Amino acid sequence: MAEESKPSNLKEKEKVAKKIHKAIDGLSNEQVTQLLDLNPALANELAGGSDDNSDAAADALRRLNLQEIMTGLASSGKNVKDMGAYKFWATQPVPKFGDDQSSSDPLEEGPIRIQTVDEIPKDPSPLIDGFEWATLDLLDDAELKEVWELLNGHYVEDDEAMFRFNYSTSILKWAMMPPGWKKEWHRGVRASQSRKLVAFIAAIPVELRIRDKILHASEVNFLCIHKKLRSKRLAPVLIKEITRLCNLSGVFQAIYTGGIVLPKPVSTCRYYHRAINWQKLYDVGFSPLPSNSKPQFQIRKYAVPERTSTRGLREMQKKDIPAVEDLLTRYLAKYDMAATFDKHEIEHWLLHNKKDTPEDQVVWTYVVEDEHKKITDFVSFYCLESSVINHPKHSNIKAAYLFYYATEVGLAKPLDKDALKARLNALVSDSLVYCKQYKFDVYNALSLMDNGLFLEDQKFGPGDGQLHYYLFNYRANPIAGGVDKRNKLDPEALSGIGKTQI
Repeated sequence: MAEESKPSNLKEKEKVAKKIHKAIDGLSNEQVTQLLDLNPALANELAGGSDDNSDAAADALRRLNLQEIMTGLASSGKNVKDMGAYKFWATQPVPKFGDDQSSSDPLEEGPIRIQTVDEIPKDPSPLIDGFEWATLDLLDDAELKEVWELLNGHYVEDDEAMFRFNYSTSILKWAMMPPGWKKEWHRGVRASQSRKLVAFIAAIPVELRIRDKILHASEVNFLCIHKKLRSKRLAPVLIKEITRLCNLSGVFQAIYTGGIVLPKPVSTCRYYHRAINWQKLYDVGFSPLPSNSKPQFQIRKYAVPERTSTRGLREMQKKDIPAVEDLLTRYLAKYDMAATFDKHEIEHWLLHNKKDTPEDQVVWTYVVEDEHKKITDFVSFYCLESSVINHPKHSNIKAAYLFYYATEVGLAKPLDKDALKARLNALVSDSLVYCKQYKFDVYNALSLMDNGLFLEDQKFGPGDGQLHYYLFNYRANPIAGGVDKRNKLDPEALSGIGKTQI
């Protein structure tokens, strides 16, 4: 992948910001500078690899409108491009670009808007003629299939329209029906005459810790609009509706993620990819062939061991739930932002549902049991396939996503960072063995948690994409995303994000 760069010092960034500001209205120099900080690839992407980033970036921006800028050049944003409309976000209780830039002191963290349930409208906002609101019952196979068909036909695809997420019904139930899920938080829009489902958004309850504060929040996901309706500006309407429904349940904060730049990320992580079936990834255009290499060299480079190496490693069982809950709770406590889990949530998110067929399995979790029958470590990953669009040979890519992990080595006082690095490398290396056994093509991870200690060692390569973390109706100081100012892994500072997103 092409190496990404950005202005290396403040003066250069200010120079870029001033030139860019001449090309667009509505953003101050400070806001544009923040935009560059939050999207380290932006200047280089706009400059097209030019040595003079400021001139080339400004020229490129003259050909773009504000909406495209605020959606991060529409990166992965075909579904939600109108989310980037600055006028919409200016009305929402979210941090704004340029907020509190006059002081170097930390922000006072807390809710932006204080509301009560009594203040929330009991009825939804009206839709445009020909469309109506619907609540989807995911326990009904027919309605679940409708959601599946909408997502698989119209959810996120890459900019070149080569790949599209291909969610199975199993992963949809897993992602949208955890303990405490609410039917009314699965909201759709139907065409009044045909009854066809044309838009959808979902939320699930989550107990979220941000530093020393616990929020009873929602996690918003699966915003999807039929391609033919993307000119109708439904995304802001869907966001307002899911906000209203959460508010009616007494939930006034939310967490959401995206590959586009909106006002204003609390953190930004970078995607990393580890080839398993390199030849297939090369065939479909996912992995490039380096100019000084040959296919056989790449296949050899990404070879995976046949057997695991960690003594006591085995598949997680139901009896392990209390031990895994305790270990994960203690491990996540060191991060600035993380979810909290009870035993029911541990069972849902980490334990394979034996009712699923092997083809429908969503999550794999492996624990390490020592000679005293104590669980000392675990590692997990989940499956999410992508459809390959219009390829003569391959129809899908089977991707594993690194999920949660924890190890007692990382909880030792004082911390032995070298020992933690070695232990995590062993666990992730063993998870690669399982990924290969289950015929995964690629292993994906983000620069969150302690991933900076093993991603490069395990031959994960930096991707083009980033994942921005957002908080709705909550102001928080920035949280490290695991990459430095050059968008490189930061193995010293690591990340303060301990919350993974599906």
